[in-house]
Amino acid sequence: MFFTVYINGAWRLPDDETPEHCDPAVRARHQARDHTRHTLSRYSVLDLPAAQDAVNVAVARWHDPDTGLDMSGTVQLTVEKRQRALAEEHLRAEQSGDLGREEIRRQLTFLQRILADPDQRLVWWIDKYPDRLGELKEIEDALQRIKPPRDPTHNVLRDEIVRFIDQLLSDIRTPQQREVFLRAFAQTLEALGSAELKAAATQWLPANHPDSGSATV
Repeated sequence: MFFTVYINGAWRLPDDETPEHCDPAVRARHQARDHTRHTLSRYSVLDLPAAQDAVNVAVARWHDPDTGLDMSGTVQLTVEKRQRALAEEHLRAEQSGDLGREEIRRQLTFLQRILADPDQRLVWWIDKYPDRLGELKEIEDALQRIKPPRDPTHNVLRDEIVRFIDQLLSDIRTPQQREVFLRAFAQTLEALGSAELKAAATQWLPANHPDSGSATV
């Protein structure tokens, strides 16, 4: 879709300059067309007022260091109704496509979040495919490496710490292991200066043992 462009301009050479290779009028017309084409390449025919202002600024006056040519000009732009209608139709199709792609992305993100969570995945599969429960084991094996979608506002480090602590706690199976972990944890918190967290950790220690805070870290 194109603009129709009308350029009115005037050119001049300094008094002590003489054209060497071509008619200055040819050079002026070429410069005017070149500046106009370059400027309009950044605009749609739907942006007629802004495009016309930008072109007029571009061709108002410039100096060509090769020839010393000065030019001052004005530009008037028009757009045929058919061209504008085509541009509007193209824009609507583009916006519709953007909305469709956004909806697909939202659905895929939702599905990824469901499939990355074993509990949600199980419920989703039972609800979605109640007649295919025999495939659950195969699905679990195929999706065990899938990760939840990345959320730029989400604290990924916190998730990693929670996951590590969950795994650590699941490996502590005896009271003795639990006590050793709590004592080491309390000492670490004390070294970090987290008095409140250290106190919370030590309250779970057996009452017949001294406070872990007196131990040497």
